[in-house]
Formats: sequence, C-alpha cells, structure tokens
Amino acid sequence: MRKIITLLFVVCIQWIYASDMKSIQEFGVKPENSAALNKINLQKAIDWASSIGAALWVEPSDEPYHIEGGIILKDNVSLIGVHGPTPRGTIHQNKKQPVGSVFKITDRKNVFITVKSSTQIKGIQFWYADQTLNDPSAIIVYPPTIQVSKTSFTQGVYMSCLSFYGEYVAFDFNASREFPCELMTFEHCYGFPLSGEFIRMNYVYDVPRILHCHVNPASQRFIGGQIKRNVVDAVIAKKTFAYAINNTDNAQIIDLFTFGTYGGIFLGEESYGQLTNFNFDCVAVGILKQGSNSKNRNWQITQGSIIANTGEKVENIHPIIIEGQGHTSLTNVEAFSGGNSALTPVKEQMSWDYLLVRGNKKLSVSVFGARMRNYMSDSPVTIKNENAILQFSACIDKNENFYNTIID
Repeated sequence: MRKIITLLFVVCIQWIYASDMKSIQEFGVKPENSAALNKINLQKAIDWASSIGAALWVEPSDEPYHIEGGIILKDNVSLIGVHGPTPRGTIHQNKKQPVGSVFKITDRKNVFITVKSSTQIKGIQFWYADQTLNDPSAIIVYPPTIQVSKTSFTQGVYMSCLSFYGEYVAFDFNASREFPCELMTFEHCYGFPLSGEFIRMNYVYDVPRILHCHVNPASQRFIGGQIKRNVVDAVIAKKTFAYAINNTDNAQIIDLFTFGTYGGIFLGEESYGQLTNFNFDCVAVGILKQGSNSKNRNWQITQGSIIANTGEKVENIHPIIIEGQGHTSLTNVEAFSGGNSALTPVKEQMSWDYLLVRGNKKLSVSVFGARMRNYMSDSPVTIKNENAILQFSACIDKNENFYNTIID
C-alpha cells in the first residue's frame, strides 16, 4: 500500500508540474502546420515565456512538429518534453519516425535554435528526416542543432535528456573572446553527428559540465536503422573529435562514450579540468591534450578505456596524444584494440602505441595502473619531445608484464 501511495504521489506531482506549463499547441504550434508557420508560432510562445520565466510544454504527438530553424530561445525560457534520453528512437506504430516530443528539422540554412541566458531544453528529440543513413556522398551538412548566442553574454544553460537523429553538429557552444559564455551543462544527451562533432565548446567559463553523453551510429536503430559502415567511415575521415573543449575554467567531464568518430575528446591548449569514467571506442585518437603554460593547463584523467583502431594507417593511431605544456595525470586508463564490423579498422587491428608525446616544450605526464595492449611498437610510449618527463607506475604492457619506468 505504501508503494502504491508513493507512486500516486509521484504521478500527481508530474501532472501538476506539466499543468503549470503552457503547451506549445496553445500558441498554434501543431503537427499538421507548415514548418514556416510553426517557427513563427513557437517564437511567439518563447517571446511570451521570456518575460515571466515560463516553461513551454512540448506536448507529445504521434506526428513530429515540423519547424524551420532560426529560433531564438530567449532569456529565462524552458522547453520541456516528455522524454528521458531515447538512444534508439521512439517507435511509431506504422511509420519509420519517432513519436512523442519531437522536432522534425529539414532546414539546411539556419541553426535550429540559439540559446540565451537562463534557458533549458529537456526531454526532446530532434529528427533530421532527410538525412542519409547509407550514402556518404549524400550527407547533408546541416547547421548545428543547438547553438550558444554569438552576439551576447550567455550564462546558465541546461541541456538534458536530448536525443538527435541525423544531425551534423549537435551542440555548437564555440563562443568568442568578445562574448564568452558561462555555466553550461550537458547531460544524458545521445546522437551520432555526421560531422563527427557532438559537443564543441570554446570560451566557456565558470566550470562547464559534460555529463553522461553517448555518441553511437545506432542512435536511430528503431526508426531508420543503424547508420551504415561506409557513412561511419566518412565521419571518421573528417578527423574531428566527438567532444572538444578549449578556453575554459576547470571543466568537469564525466561518463562519456563515443563510437566511430576520428577522435574521442580534444582538450585544447587553454583548457584544464577533470575527465573521468569514459569509453572512446573505435577511434583513431582517444584523447588529444594540449597546454599553453605549466601553471594550470593540467588535466586529471581517470577510469577510462580507449579502443584505437581506425581512420589512419597504424603508425598514426594513438590512444592518447599529449603536447604543449602542463601536466597530465592518467590513472586507470586502459587501451586495447581489435576489429569491428560497424566500421573499417586498420588491417593490423591495432594501435601504434599507448601514448604519443610530442612538441619541444617541457611537459610532464604521470601514468598509474594503465593496462596497455594491442599496440605494434616495441614500447607503449613514443617520445617526440626531448623536454618531456614521464613516470609510469604499476602499468601492464602488451606482453602482460609490469611496466614501471621514468623517462627524463
């Protein structure tokens, strides 16, 4: 009885929460409307919500809301849908399309939505109905789905439980020195960008967060099928990173996954922070870490796995690359390799090494508890920087022997 009462209480709370929001349908955003009319009406709804800090309810429907791009999510507005993340797509009974709180996007000229301060987008699916799944030459280069404002200071944006199907770039949060942004949070977001770029951030200060995000070519398996091997190969060939961050304060990055992109994560020369609990699967480079000084261009990287096996000749496949200045601490980060039928791995089905260090300025690396295997070179580390210092402790090499060494 107590469980039943608790469940009823939760349901009532959810109903009250939804009833306090105005449905976008009340403003004339309807599944049967044209994309142009829905854009006009959704912008009117946002304009109304901005002055009072209201939330707009993306009422679920068996037909998506077809909407043109160019929408501005003005200050104080939340767009709320019904979903948690839907990494395979919700299933229409008779059509290969998602149902629920779904925006259908076909606009090839405009960013779909630009966010400003104190905004939230949660529980929504973004479906690019015209995007190819099986022809690399037919990939549509859509503008980003969600973009930070390029003309104003943006602070406090929360992106949660969002799913993308057929996007080219999901999140473009590359701000500028003139208009930096702060306090950006991304969590529980799923997709497979055909540019290879899922979340890119630049000039994002005051502790940005990327949490529990997942990039995989099977993201729309239930509605269109898995993205084909030749398309995944074309994405890898773009030599981009699924996650990229630069010019930031103490970034917090937790629980990331990517499969079938050239790079896992790029940590730019003006970044620092912590990266933990990750898996970068079937990439050419798992982590590329840079640094512009030795004071605070430091990353603590822990509890991760990298499978580097594709996209380049084997000599250019490196689970981890470190260059520039600063310190990198790697703890319990393993790397191995092998084949996979969802893309084209190198014939050796191996990486060249575990770690490549390059450049000409002093940098430092400490590695503890790394399991390093399926690399071709004699040594797990390739040194192309005479000023680098490194220490490996309690690591395991490709022969399953302990690897403990100091390189100075």
